[in-house]
Amino acid sequence: MIADSPRPRRTLDRWVWIDGDIRRGEDAVLSVFDRGARDGEGLLETLRIYGGEPYQWTRHLERLVVSAAELGFPVPPSPRFLREGLAQLLVRTGLAEAAARITVTRGIPGGGGRRARTGAWIEVEPIAARLWRASGSGARVVYSRQPFEPGPLGRHKTTSRLAYHLARDQARAARADEALLVSKDGAVLEGSVSNLFAVEAGVVRTPPLSLGILPGIARATVLALCADSGIDAEESRLTARDLEQVDEIFMTNSLQEVVSVGELEGRSRAFSTAVADRLRSAYATLVAQEIERGAVPPTVA
Repeated sequence: MIADSPRPRRTLDRWVWIDGDIRRGEDAVLSVFDRGARDGEGLLETLRIYGGEPYQWTRHLERLVVSAAELGFPVPPSPRFLREGLAQLLVRTGLAEAAARITVTRGIPGGGGRRARTGAWIEVEPIAARLWRASGSGARVVYSRQPFEPGPLGRHKTTSRLAYHLARDQARAARADEALLVSKDGAVLEGSVSNLFAVEAGVVRTPPLSLGILPGIARATVLALCADSGIDAEESRLTARDLEQVDEIFMTNSLQEVVSVGELEGRSRAFSTAVADRLRSAYATLVAQEIERGAVPPTVA
């Protein structure tokens, strides 16, 4: 039986699955000729492990495979191979409640008639290390100071994430949980690692994918839960002014699930949490049902 590790290992001493082998510490290395290491040409998926099982595995791998095809990557390792690697890593680390990251790179360019193949690695860490330190009143959120444009790659979860990480670092410096990315024309797009939702007059609003934002897996799940729960939801443009007037703000991603916002730009706000609470409960029920059914990994073709 998989059990939680009481002492998470230091980053440089963690076990990592790389191209079929489990390595640790200084042995967990990638070639400098790999285009993921050299030029940031990689894709990643981050998903949550509940009771030793990856939640929404198929949807995450579908997104990765589609992005790899659209961006001209060599054929990535099969979802079955990656799933087996994740299972091996969870057993080795003894983690049952965890965050998992799967990275696929464009690999080392082919030569001498050899076809290039992708590189791949998997990391896991205790989920507690990745959860926001949101207070009882909700998450603390700030606006990124640098105007942000997702560009043509914004809808793909690539490893070229410097702009997102700079916004995340700004949030940390402000003792906030998340930074909201804002375009030059004032549209609030998404968080550095999350999708944005607001509630106004009972209607859930979220920025449209047409703005080039990431099509989050948790985002899609929450929109489906709105439909199932009879909650009106729509994609619509949001601005900072809009967020000053709404009844609720909440953020979603696969690790945090559904998190209400209680502080915006350093000011505590008396936001309601009624809709977010309903969706958080529905999300937890969905997770429990799927884990109980053992709805873990049919592979992606």
